[in-house]
Amino acid sequence: MSDIRTIRFTLNGTKVSKVVEAHETVVDVLTRKFDLSGTRESCRQGLCGCCTIYVDSNPVSSCLMLAWFLDGTDVRTIEGLADGDTLDPVQEAFIEAGAFQCGFCTSGFIMMVKHLLSENPDPSDEEIRHRLAGNLCRCSAYPEIMDAVKIAAAKARSVAKARP
Repeated sequence: MSDIRTIRFTLNGTKVSKVVEAHETVVDVLTRKFDLSGTRESCRQGLCGCCTIYVDSNPVSSCLMLAWFLDGTDVRTIEGLADGDTLDPVQEAFIEAGAFQCGFCTSGFIMMVKHLLSENPDPSDEEIRHRLAGNLCRCSAYPEIMDAVKIAAAKARSVAKARP
């Protein structure tokens, strides 16, 4: 079996392919081969949430997943949430609430919040804390992150009510 393989997948809406080695993780490929800097590697153990992306609409720790497993999947990173120059409502909410300090963990939090709100547009504080328990902020912006989730949830509910 070869230690090199070409993988083909959809990245933020665009079909792509890359040659990857057996040992390369998804976060390695995203940052080094696609120059996407929003997905961050911090713990390399799947414990901090900084590297959270979606693979086939499911949040995953990209530091733990081997790149070979991306073949045939749909991948969305923080760079793929905005619609051109229009930020996603969750991204807007994080800015409005000042829910970051150094910003290193922010993309992972945003990805998890986006997923939470897609499943539950009006989560309780307990549900928010439970869902975000796998994301760590070393600057302790947790109160602002909670505020951002509530702002984003209100935005999502407002958009849902405006639809016919």
